[in-house]
Amino acid sequence: MSEAGAQGLRMENRLCFDGNFAEQADKRAHHNALERKRRDHIKDSFHSLRDSVPSLQGEKQQASRAQILDKATEYIQYMRRKNHTHQQDIDDLRRQNALLEQQVRALEKARSSAQLQANYSSSDNSLYTNPKGSTISAFDGGSDSSSESELEEPQSRKKLRMEAS
Repeated sequence: MSEAGAQGLRMENRLCFDGNFAEQADKRAHHNALERKRRDHIKDSFHSLRDSVPSLQGEKQQASRAQILDKATEYIQYMRRKNHTHQQDIDDLRRQNALLEQQVRALEKARSSAQLQANYSSSDNSLYTNPKGSTISAFDGGSDSSSESELEEPQSRKKLRMEAS
């Protein structure tokens, strides 16, 4: 190879090296920018976490990342216990409500049963109250006119005797 050819080859290698160097520098700069962005995101996340933990709010000195993680872990465990206790309270209240609703239904049933019993016993005597407030027999015509029969005692109904056969 001639000296001119060797010099041209060196020139090509140098341009290639310079171009490769520039490309490597661009890649490195891009990588550094991405890494800086990642670190900033992590830093912002730690600040957000620190601000979310009540025991770290309002502290004058800067908390380390390890302290932030420890306090956040303690707070999460505390909140889990508190939520569990509240859930137990909710479950207890639901059971109490169910029992109370059951008692209300039983009382309403007893009341309606007592009303039916009262109606049955009053209908057993076959007496009703007319709009004037006086008692009349179920066998009266139900007229509102006053008659002598209203003043009389209602006759008791005869009971049928069942003879044993």
